[in-house]
Amino acid sequence: MSENQASVSLIAEGTDYELLATPDHASFILRSKADLYTAHLQGEDAARFQADYKAIQLQYPNWKPDQTLAQLWDQGGYSWLAAQDGE
Repeated sequence: MSENQASVSLIAEGTDYELLATPDHASFILRSKADLYTAHLQGEDAARFQADYKAIQLQYPNWKPDQTLAQLWDQGGYSWLAAQDGE
C-alpha cells in the first residue's frame, strides 16, 4: 500500500464508485470501479470537488453513493482528471 492510500479513509462507496479522502479533506480519490479509472484530486481540484459533492448531497439527500458519485464523475467532469488504474 502506498503512502497516499495509507493516509486516506473511505467516505462513500457504492457498487460502481468509491470516494476516499485525507483526514483534512485536502485530497480526494474518486474511483470508477466499473471503468477501472481513478481521479486523484488535490489543491483547487479538491476544493472544487468538495463544494460540488456537498452541493449534490444537499440537493439530492436521498441519493445512494453510486448516484452521487456518478453525477460528479460524468456531469461534474471529474472523469477527465482520471487515469487508468495501474498507471
